[in-house]
Amino acid sequence: MSRVNRGLRFFPAARPPFLSCSPTVPRYDLHCHSTHSDGLLAPAAVVARAAERGVNVLALTDHDEVSGLPEAQAAAADARIELVCGTELSVTWDDVTLHIVALKIDPEHPVLASALDEIRLGRTTRARRIGESLAAAGVTGAYEGAMKYVTSERLVSRTHFARYLVEAGYARETKDVFKRYLTRGTPGYVSHTWASLSDAVDWIHAAGGQAVLAHPGRYKIDGPHMRRLLGAFRDLGGDAIEVVSSSHTPAQYIEFATYARAFGLRASCGSDWHGPGESWMDLGDAPAMPQGAIPVWNDW
Repeated sequence: MSRVNRGLRFFPAARPPFLSCSPTVPRYDLHCHSTHSDGLLAPAAVVARAAERGVNVLALTDHDEVSGLPEAQAAAADARIELVCGTELSVTWDDVTLHIVALKIDPEHPVLASALDEIRLGRTTRARRIGESLAAAGVTGAYEGAMKYVTSERLVSRTHFARYLVEAGYARETKDVFKRYLTRGTPGYVSHTWASLSDAVDWIHAAGGQAVLAHPGRYKIDGPHMRRLLGAFRDLGGDAIEVVSSSHTPAQYIEFATYARAFGLRASCGSDWHGPGESWMDLGDAPAMPQGAIPVWNDW
């Protein structure tokens, strides 16, 4: 069955009114990254930039990592903004790689900490295989090149490979590297099985957090598969989906707000910011959220 997302037909043609995703007080950005995963700025610098841009509530959600949270918490206290402890877990569902953002977690909870350790070990193994695959295709030194961009020795990601391949002249932008070298059917693609969706939700809940399906519009799955995914996520105890994301178009804000209401899920918003120049949406730039979606922070 094709996994191409062809959109859905049951959404209303007219656009409903909007509620601010970033109200005057507070203003939220619940998805961003630092150098402790694949971001370009240290946690304190991410917090400072968010504060300068008017964010009142910020979630640092490094990939499979929580080591940047103490620095971010100290910086948030100085900047007088609220920091939400988070992370972004890599998950395999139905042969599709998904990301689940965890919000309001206890980063020291032993169940979650142990799980993240295992996921990071898997990332290291995958990175070596990516380097080998690229070398076989004539792109030599990619693993060593990627490691030059790793500022936290605990985690290496495809983004680090992308930055090196841009530096080495294989592409002009990191997004081009993903298309040509790091996704399914390209020379550097390596299949990898991550945590199960069920386990990820359980780990997040064990740590007292909320599980949010990140940027659902990014996944190459069609309408029926999306509805099956959201039904499974809800039934496993998933809490929310990202409605407003830098990965979504304005039409998709409507689409996923409708999905959130239909499946009884809360709605989240975030820039998914990694660093200056790497995304059109900066910290605090998340636009308005469609009216009727219940924010994930509603009961905070």
